[in-house]
Amino acid sequence: MLIYILRRLVTVPIVLFAVTLLIVVLMQFIPLENRAASYITNARQLGQIDQIIKEKKLDQPFLVQYMIWLSDAVRGNLGYSKASNEPVLETIGKRLPASIELALYSAIVVIGVGVLIGTRAAIHKGGWLDRISSFLAVVGFSLPSFVLGVWLLVIFYGALGIAPAPGRLSQENEILLITGAVKRFTGMLTIDALLSGQWAVLLDALSHLVLPVITLSLVSTATVLKAMRSSLLEVLGSDFIRTARAKGLSEAVINIKHARRNALLPVAGLATMVVLGLIGGSVIVETIFAYPGIGSWVAKSSSTYDYAGVLGFAVVTAIIVIIANLLVDILYAVLDPRVRL
Repeated sequence: MLIYILRRLVTVPIVLFAVTLLIVVLMQFIPLENRAASYITNARQLGQIDQIIKEKKLDQPFLVQYMIWLSDAVRGNLGYSKASNEPVLETIGKRLPASIELALYSAIVVIGVGVLIGTRAAIHKGGWLDRISSFLAVVGFSLPSFVLGVWLLVIFYGALGIAPAPGRLSQENEILLITGAVKRFTGMLTIDALLSGQWAVLLDALSHLVLPVITLSLVSTATVLKAMRSSLLEVLGSDFIRTARAKGLSEAVINIKHARRNALLPVAGLATMVVLGLIGGSVIVETIFAYPGIGSWVAKSSSTYDYAGVLGFAVVTAIIVIIANLLVDILYAVLDPRVRL
């Protein structure tokens, strides 16, 4: 297993190099003046565009630009974000934990509900749960997240008044955050509030996550549910399952110990990539619910032509994808030892 993991780790810098190279290639399509503007940190530099172009060697050949960009990126300099009025790396450091928190809770729903209901629907094929889950899956595939998000906000916040206002915390608990009553351990409010013993903040943060999590996880849950149901039905029709029944094994042992383990193999990779897609999908959800993560930030960056912010988001997303792919490979090796050969 260790040798397999080391082999996969060797490919990480190669993939990261290719991704960053592609990002810089795409930068070449942006006019010089706009690229130079991403390095402006104050109003006094507005008249120094030509100087910035020469300092950053933006008029030099592509490979020279790439080496300079790579050198800056390695030192943590991804440019200055006009959308947040601070360096890109600082913005990412502040906002990424919020997006990760939203994605983690959504992942719990996606994997938990998708695998559980998909398993039960396959075992009781044709039953009421199978019919209801199939109908809900179709609804999930058909309903765009931005439409669902707006509906949930209008109904539960606007009409019924039972959901909290958009944002991450209510105003009274924001004060506790500003004054330092809630210590910043991870940047994820629910975990930080729990570690700080601030139960009111914890419940408030959780209540603000409910509607965004439902919106973000609906389509992904439907995807995992259908994949789990189809995979398990295929496994249940396999020869080794018929052999297990012929040997007198109980249905519970067959379904849970033998069938589901084999059915999870193709679903595991799909589920991981679906969960990974939650980070990208958070752009719409965070914008609708005024959630201060990197999704809402990159949406603002795009609308204000903040190239440094958009490219910084692309780099971070690429790194997350690479790490996720590595974890998927390791998960495959754990579930199926043949992969290690």
